[in-house]
Formats: sequence, C-alpha cells, structure tokens
Amino acid sequence: MRRSIPRRAPPRQELPPAIAARLLLLREDALVLDKPAGLPVHRGPRGGASLEDWLEALRMGKRHLPQPAHRLDTDTAGCLVLGRTKPALAALGAIFAGGQADKTYWAVVRGGPEAAEGRIDAPLRKVSSAARGWRMEVHAEGQAAATRWRVRGRAAGMTWLELSPETGRTHQLRVHCAAMGWPILGDPIYGTATPEGLQLLARAIALPLDPPLAAKAPPPAHMRTTLAACGWRAETDAPP
Repeated sequence: MRRSIPRRAPPRQELPPAIAARLLLLREDALVLDKPAGLPVHRGPRGGASLEDWLEALRMGKRHLPQPAHRLDTDTAGCLVLGRTKPALAALGAIFAGGQADKTYWAVVRGGPEAAEGRIDAPLRKVSSAARGWRMEVHAEGQAAATRWRVRGRAAGMTWLELSPETGRTHQLRVHCAAMGWPILGDPIYGTATPEGLQLLARAIALPLDPPLAAKAPPPAHMRTTLAACGWRAETDAPP
C-alpha cells in the first residue's frame, strides 16, 4: 500500500524591496499591506498590474497564496488585510461580514462641515448608464450606510477628516462626503479629478482576532502637502 507524501510548502524567499517596504504587519495567520493608490486589488478584464502580481512573493513559505480579506478601492491607499491560511481567511471573512472590523480613514475634502464631528446616515444604491458607467448614489431604496466623521484640521478651502464607516458599502465614504457638499479632493467620480489623485487613506485597522490585529499606514506622498496644510506633522506622526 502506497503512503501519501504530504505536500511541502514552498521555501520562504526574501521579499522584493518594493513590496517589503509596503509590509505593515506580518503574522502567521495574516498580513497587512500599505496598498499604493492606483493599484487595483484584483486584475480587471482588461488585465494590467494589480495586487495579484504580488501574491506569489507574499506567500513567504505558506502552502497557499495569501488572499485579500476585504475591499479597498483602486484609488485608495493604505491598510489592506490579507489572510495567509484558509482558517484565517474564514475568520477574517466573518469579522468583516459581521461589521466587527474597526476601520479608520483619513480624507482631505473640499470645503468641509461647520461642526467638529457628526454622523452621516444615508442609504446607497448602485446605478449605471451608457454615458457615465456605474456609480453609487444616495437613495431611499438603497442599502443602509452610515459613516462617523471628525474634523482633524482645517485650511483655506479644505478640511482634514477622520472617517469611521459603520457599514462597508462600495464607495461609501466618497459618496457620503460628496452628498454632504464636501467631496474628497481628487475624486474623479463624485468630485473633481486632480493630478495628485484621490485624497483618501485607509489609515488604520483593528480586528478582534486572537491575538488582536492592529496596523496603521503612513500618509502617502500625494496626500502629505494637503494634510500638512491642515495641521498634520510628519515628525509627530506615530510610526505604523
């Protein structure tokens, strides 16, 4: 009787420097990447570069390729969690599906609220047209969506906001800010495109794993000027 030979995981290899510089947290069950703005998480039908090109390098000795546990828009920079094992992916999926993930975003918006903090409760639905393609809109028949916000700083004509989504709808933060009259700077869909790009950062994430997972991403280069104008200081920003 032939005995089955257990499969060995691939040997761990050194990460390419460009990817290693983006690794915010590494554990046996999960890792957190500082995803650059402009890089899609999944390869689209037209092909092109995506996070999928990084997965083999991020395997790092594991039997299976790591997989994203949640979504992050192509134009959004910052914390992206990937599960490194099948049990971890299942646990992460349950956490995100159950709304247990504590997510913090930073955004620089045009204009801004008068109050210091507040909450947006506006349902969202997906719409599409031949002329404009698909997008999200606030609509009474949409899915429930809520976002808490707090002002972190102000400058002439713009505001630095800390955003905490209570739900995880597509484009939620971008649509909510635009609907309030203060669109996120550089938003080509719900505001006005700029050469600098979308001023939205997935700043931090905390998950109730065992042990708990927490990570923080630094502001990307394309947001540092506007954040600094609103009061952010690189020398006092706690490292990730």
